[in-house]
This record gives sequence, C-alpha cells and structure tokens, in this order.
Amino acid sequence: MKTSKLVIAGLTAAAIFSVQAKEMKVGVALANFDLNFISILKGQMETELKNEHLGGQFVDAKGDVAVQVQQVDDFINQGVDAIILNPVDTQGVLPMMNAAKNAGIPLIFVNRKPEVKLSGNMAYVGSDSALGGEMEMEALAKKMNYKGNVAILMGALSNEEARERTRATEAVIAKYKDMKVVEKQTAKWQRNEAVDVVSSWLLNGTPIDAIAANNDEMAIGAVMALNQAKNTKVLVAGIDGTPDGVKFVQNGGMALTIFQDARGQATGSVKVARALLDKQKIDAYTWVPYKTITPDNVKDFVVTLQKK
Repeated sequence: MKTSKLVIAGLTAAAIFSVQAKEMKVGVALANFDLNFISILKGQMETELKNEHLGGQFVDAKGDVAVQVQQVDDFINQGVDAIILNPVDTQGVLPMMNAAKNAGIPLIFVNRKPEVKLSGNMAYVGSDSALGGEMEMEALAKKMNYKGNVAILMGALSNEEARERTRATEAVIAKYKDMKVVEKQTAKWQRNEAVDVVSSWLLNGTPIDAIAANNDEMAIGAVMALNQAKNTKVLVAGIDGTPDGVKFVQNGGMALTIFQDARGQATGSVKVARALLDKQKIDAYTWVPYKTITPDNVKDFVVTLQKK
C-alpha cells in the first residue's frame, strides 16, 4: 500500500487529471449514411453520446457487409469500449459477434435485428419488423375498403426488416378474399430505385390500387412515379415516419406511414451501451413501439418533429 501511495504522490497533477478524464469510446458502425432513417439515427446518437459523456466514432459501410466486418475489426483493434451496430446484412452478423465476444467488448445492435441468437454482453434496441408491416397493411386495407390489387416495394433482401415486413404485409392481404398481391419487387430502400420499379409496373399495365412500401423513401419514390404518369388513384403507404414521409402524408401524396422512432432507438442503444459499460443487468431486447400516421393525426407529428 505504501508503494502505491508513493507512486500516486509522484504523479504530476496533469497526469492525475489525464487518468481521471479518460473518456470511454463507443464505435458506431452504420449500414448506410445516405438512408434518411439512418441519418436521423446517427444525429440522435451523437447527441446522446455527449449526454452520457461517451466518445463516439462513426463509420459508414455504404451497404457493403464486407466493409462493415472490417470496420468492426478496426474498432476492436483501436480498443473501443463498446460497439453499436446497425448491420448491413442481418444474416451476416456472426463474424462481428464472435470478434466482439472474443475481445470482451459489449455489442449493441440497433434498428435491424440480427438473425442470430444474442449472448453475453449483447443486446438489440429497435422495433418489431413484422408488426410494422402488419400495421401498415391493415391501415391501408381499411382505406381500400378491403378490396383491390396491392403492389409491394421491398427493401434490401439482406435485411430482416424487408423480409419480415413483406411477410406480414402478405399475411394481412391473404386475410381478405377481395385483395391480392399483383406485383412485388425490391427497390433496396432507395427513392430513385422505387421510381424506376413503379414506372416499370405502370408501363406493364398491371391494375394496381395500392402500393405498400417497406419504408418511406420507397413510398416517396412510388408517389413520384405516379405523379409522372399523372396517376392519382393509387394509394401509397410507407414505414418510418421520417420528416419527408410525414410531409407526404400531410400534402396528400401518401395515404399513411407507420412511425418508427429513430430517435428513440438511437437514445435507447446508447443508454444500453452505457448500462453494459457500467456492468448493469439489461434486457437482451428493448422494443420501441410504432405509431400509425394518417391525414387525421399528421398535424401532431408535424408539431413533434418541429420541436426536435
């Protein structure tokens, strides 16, 4: 004990301050900065990391799973204290999970649920993908009076979100005898891809009464394609409740969207990271609820978004 006291006494004030002020760092690996929802996620995480007095380093995989695997390895080699991961491919997460586990680093998935069982210092913060698809299609079916032809715009098929939302959408349609799926294609979550896909559908002449998109960006792309074709009869729905999506519901371009709380997910993921760093017990899954946005309640969401 005497030796320890002598060592501490021999430290300069600057050295003692340096030890005390060492900031824990969180590496945040996001699938694609260009996606509107992920951009909101990133912004809120930056704020919440500051609130929790944590350093943050953000990297963009640009939709490439191999790049993301390398980015997580880089975080581990740099000695980050925790990793928050928004996976490019929810089926391709095992190498990153194993690497984090072997390094003893907490790993928190956000927004996209891994299709591998979580263990140890791992957690997921996000929403139930299937429930989002179900809520979207039930609300859209009601607006269609439970009859008509539905086209589905799917996200990137490497994502659990896209597959689960689509599966739930199809299950709802199957419940109603006068409804059916007439088109189904991926637009990879992108607005411009959706414009091309929907333009192709319209050229083919398939009768479409409604389009259910796995996210707002593709729904907006669908509206743009319909506007170009001067088609005002097709109902369009999305998921996420992004600021752009809310505006399209407000101006009548979209029939509805399902609000997925990007800020809530971002805040939750950072708080879970902090809890794991503090050796606290946490639930492996933290579910952030959805809300349906229609022309009837869109004003409430516009006011909320303006406050943030």
